[in-house]
Amino acid sequence: MYIIANKARWAAWEGICMKKVFIDGNAGTTGLRIFDRLHGRTDIQLLTLPESERKLESSRKRLLNEADVVFLCLPDDAAREAASWVENPDTVVLDTSTAHRTAPGWCYGFPELSPVQEARLRQAKRIAVPEKGATAMKRRWKRISAGLLAPDVLLSCYSLTGYSGGGKKMIAEYRAPERSPLLNAPRQYALGQTHKHLQEMKAVTGLASEPVFCPVVADFYSGMQVTVPLFAGWLKPGAGMEEVKNAYKALYTGPVVSYTDAADEGGFLSAAAQSGLDSMKITVAGNEQRMLLLAVYDNLGKGASGAAVECMNLVTGAEKTLGLEL
Repeated sequence: MYIIANKARWAAWEGICMKKVFIDGNAGTTGLRIFDRLHGRTDIQLLTLPESERKLESSRKRLLNEADVVFLCLPDDAAREAASWVENPDTVVLDTSTAHRTAPGWCYGFPELSPVQEARLRQAKRIAVPEKGATAMKRRWKRISAGLLAPDVLLSCYSLTGYSGGGKKMIAEYRAPERSPLLNAPRQYALGQTHKHLQEMKAVTGLASEPVFCPVVADFYSGMQVTVPLFAGWLKPGAGMEEVKNAYKALYTGPVVSYTDAADEGGFLSAAAQSGLDSMKITVAGNEQRMLLLAVYDNLGKGASGAAVECMNLVTGAEKTLGLEL
């Protein structure tokens, strides 16, 4: 009887300690991946709405304020509106859209920027989760620009991503039986250099000017490769390729973001190398005159859902990598 009674008390205690989590927008690609990472975890209780109530404002408001942690997997305007509905002072809001990336009062959701940033995230109530192409640009330059590069350096950033980054509509286009032949080759977009990530890139890295950003979508489902070219002459006097590598090796030691010297087999570097995973690999290639700063990750993993779950783990006191696929 003593054992049974204690098991009952422990079960009740676990129920009290479990965090209530609500994904607003769980039918989209980011929301579905977050649900997949959280489903089955014993430390949280997933709050869900029946299909008939999924878009009802009153039902969403109720769960937004009932939950301990809320994921907003919505378009920018809808995310701003949903965030304004949260009145519970204890609810932590993690927004995966671009709506709050540079907004006052929101903490930037990339703990690997520094130990200080990770400490801030553990205490934050409003977290803007980084996403896709801008993610790797910021992760590479926040520290290096402080010591090896001047803030007024003019940079470019090239990203190659799988089509899942475009959401359900783009996925349907690429998987259509009679799709456009133009989808058979990589397609560059945001040609007017007005991409919504540009402001975020500048603000978080500390650069004086927005980079030239060249995003490209190609005919594979998920994965991403981001490249920042760098001339050695842009570095501080006396610095070279080894100093750049050492800066990354010191900053990115894992388990989520880590430095590697290796390319794929045969000297290639595939944008799909981290597909399905929530980790990121960073490397420096090239020579003493011209370098390539490279990051490979999954646009739905560390570029979206994986980053969001990592932030949730921090604010709930769970192990940082719990539920992640590394």
